[in-house]
Amino acid sequence: MRSGAPSRDGGTGTAAKVLLAETSPYGSRRLTVETDGVTTAAYLRDAQDGVIGASWIANHQPAAPGLDLSRLNAGLTPVMPAGRTRHPDGRPALDPRSLEIVWFEEGDGAAVLESGEPLCVIPAWSDMSRGIPGYSRDVNAQSPFAFPLEQEIAEFSPRIQQARAFWEWCRQEGAWAEFQQSVLGHLLNRLGPGGHYWHDVGRQFRGPGAAQKGERANAPVVSVSERPARTGRDFSVLSTLGMSRQRMPTVELYEDDVSHYARIELAVASTLPSQRVGSIFPWLAQYPWRSVTWFAPGDVVKWYHEAKTFPLNGPDAEDARWAGVLLLDDPSRLAGPPAPDLTGFTFDGDPVRWLWLVPITDEERRYAKAEGSNALVRRLRGEGRSWVVS
Repeated sequence: MRSGAPSRDGGTGTAAKVLLAETSPYGSRRLTVETDGVTTAAYLRDAQDGVIGASWIANHQPAAPGLDLSRLNAGLTPVMPAGRTRHPDGRPALDPRSLEIVWFEEGDGAAVLESGEPLCVIPAWSDMSRGIPGYSRDVNAQSPFAFPLEQEIAEFSPRIQQARAFWEWCRQEGAWAEFQQSVLGHLLNRLGPGGHYWHDVGRQFRGPGAAQKGERANAPVVSVSERPARTGRDFSVLSTLGMSRQRMPTVELYEDDVSHYARIELAVASTLPSQRVGSIFPWLAQYPWRSVTWFAPGDVVKWYHEAKTFPLNGPDAEDARWAGVLLLDDPSRLAGPPAPDLTGFTFDGDPVRWLWLVPITDEERRYAKAEGSNALVRRLRGEGRSWVVS
């Protein structure tokens, strides 16, 4: 497929026409359906407008037996060879009014529907730099520009339906409150009564003008609940609630059992002032969807700004020791008091995993990158490092 720059029709000299364009609910991806009158294709782009995934959709003129290299060399969307399309004589132009984009819950891929039926799908694993295109309904044989959607429709159809239902549920009045109360009830049972509560802490990291760009600026909503120290526990626990409402992106690229890894919340145990500790969450709360990645146990994440601004450091510049966090699903791997058990909460049939934040230095982060997070955990435990931040 061509690059991210607009193509031109070799016959008329006119720029390609965008039939449909939409930014993902999280603002990290953009999908367009474009035509130059000869072919139509869909493109999935990143926030910098670089093409990540693409799929040929249709020819609008009779196809040749082989590949039209002149269009390909000119940077135009290729005409699908006659033997690889269900419409070798071409099909009429697509009516933009019949088209609809359904984003997957993770925001890393989407489907284009025509009159309610799947026309093409560009999943997370579509990668044009590696020669992996998306899936098209009108392709009947594999090609470098599209795979047959028919061969994967049994997998994609339920996923499209689930995604549509998910976004409809998110728009319903009371949907957030329903989810919020279920998480708060779980935290009450596991950690005791709540203290401070901060709503929608990730708002500041969505970027200016999100609504003007067509983004659903309210997704994902993530709040933070404080559970103060109490008898038998001399530290507070701060937990997110809202991250697990949507699956994290790209998990399916690495794990067969997506449901076991896709939904998380973050927690930190500390004796520091909760307002200060809670300042770490606006950065982390939307990180997976903003950066199109996922958090797994053992991940190390570098603080996005100067170390002296890291909330878990002291107020003085000379206290700027920490430069990132280590994420642990089992904090008892480090020294410290027994950790609360936060297991047992599920959403939409998936178990939710709580990952605990442990601050680390930049040297420790680099050590984990080089030697692995298990090696870092063993080192920190040998040094007596506690999972409770104090």
